[in-house]
Amino acid sequence: MTLHDAFTELSALPLLPSREAVLARLDEQLAGEGRGSGTLLVIGLLRRDDGWPLSERTRTLVTTLLARSLRGEDWFGSCGTTEFPVLTVAPPVAALSVAERLVEGIARLGVAGLCGAAGLVPLAGDADAAELLRRATVSLTTARQTGPGTVVHYREPAVLPLSW
Repeated sequence: MTLHDAFTELSALPLLPSREAVLARLDEQLAGEGRGSGTLLVIGLLRRDDGWPLSERTRTLVTTLLARSLRGEDWFGSCGTTEFPVLTVAPPVAALSVAERLVEGIARLGVAGLCGAAGLVPLAGDADAAELLRRATVSLTTARQTGPGTVVHYREPAVLPLSW
């Protein structure tokens, strides 16, 4: 199992925990007393220009912003070069404020065309780590489609009873 993001291993950037490490950390949280408390955020980068691929400098700026903006008990990793899962002990209401602050911080980094969006899901219910990460990523996808600065909270799909 690879515990660090392959992109960062090839660069001069500090190593960030990989997707597999994020899932392992989520499993630990869910197995302990963490189920029902805490929130998973996935912060995603967007570009309003054609400045891809993301430069090492930009990724370093974003990583530094995240590291400096989170509390000591919070934890973050990397899923590729533009998505950063954040595991916070904050309940969903407070985590929404955290996500909004991080997304605003990305826009203020001063990188032309760079902005962010986020998806979040509470660590509640009976979903496993992979499903929680999937839900947060689905919410991020919706946020990215909505536009820069958007934060989307995952909602369970409504199940309507059919009657004939």
